[in-house]
Amino acid sequence: METNEPPKLDNGAGGSRATKTGKPERVGKSGDEPINLIFGEIQVLLAEKRTSLAAMRTGIAVFALPLSVLSVLIATSRYYSTGKVMPLLVPLLLLNFGLVLLGSWLIYRSIHRIHHYEHRIRELTQKYRSIAEFIE
Repeated sequence: METNEPPKLDNGAGGSRATKTGKPERVGKSGDEPINLIFGEIQVLLAEKRTSLAAMRTGIAVFALPLSVLSVLIATSRYYSTGKVMPLLVPLLLLNFGLVLLGSWLIYRSIHRIHHYEHRIRELTQKYRSIAEFIE
């Protein structure tokens, strides 16, 4: 029984996307992968990339905090004697060193993960040429 209604399109949350023929759209030469699956994988990779960018932003903030504290200590150094405040300065400097290490690690890790996600997306777009126009 034919109707004049256009086919209903699924938003990709489940099932396959209907076409005018009623069959799921496929990509690739052999037609073995549903397009929704590939787009879903790319969306997950892009979400992970955004998470890595947020981690990098956090790492930059953690890295900048000790530098701000040290610049305030240097700017106000004429108002205190270093010998008298040494019991307070040593733990503060150790804490600042730890924060610099943590910030550096967060930045390094996020850059490494971003490169990994970009490489994976590039692999998918090279494997499935028909979706490459939507990615870049």
